[in-house]
Amino acid sequence: MSKAQKVVDRLVKIYGHPAQREDAPFHVLVRTILSQNTNYRNTRIACENLFSKFQTPEQIANADINELTALLRPAGLHNIKARRIKDISKLIVEGHNLSKLVHKNVDVARNDLLKIKGIGPKTADCILLFAGGHAVLPVDTHVFRIAKRLGLAPADADHEKVKVALERQISPEKRGAAHIALISFGREFCRARNPGCGECPLLDLCESRDSFLDRSLSNK
Repeated sequence: MSKAQKVVDRLVKIYGHPAQREDAPFHVLVRTILSQNTNYRNTRIACENLFSKFQTPEQIANADINELTALLRPAGLHNIKARRIKDISKLIVEGHNLSKLVHKNVDVARNDLLKIKGIGPKTADCILLFAGGHAVLPVDTHVFRIAKRLGLAPADADHEKVKVALERQISPEKRGAAHIALISFGREFCRARNPGCGECPLLDLCESRDSFLDRSLSNK
């Protein structure tokens, strides 16, 4: 069993194995954009605000930007996120059928998503995972940080190489659970600043534990 698989199995015991939901691709896209630099609660509130008023890319593309900004305020960075969602909605209306796209071959679908301005690798993979049911592992800032700290990916790997390294080690049926569990672990224990190494359930598997523990002791 790979080290990454051991990590995932242990985290799934802690955080559970959520059912893989297959939401509407556009909703996954919007939710992923709104989730950046904020927590789940704020993302949920902003999504509820937006979709209570606008449900389709056409409606959002034609919406007043000031109204969108107000609706998305709970998610933070609402000016940037409102403009990005509006711009992507326009591109989708002009010629991208997300519902058909996500059911293509996973590599073809990913390439097509990345051709849409404003959709990066993590967002594309979230759409493929949660809307298309594809066995991909989206790499956000938490997953990227944890993979490096635990030694699951090379120290000099970029996001794409981290994704390849993790997918090589984690079985397809567990990648969705791995994505969610790693994010939860990153928020609770393996934080960017002041990681909770003393209480970490993965301390015995962590290649960075000595440096972080020494640092925490020196700060006391």
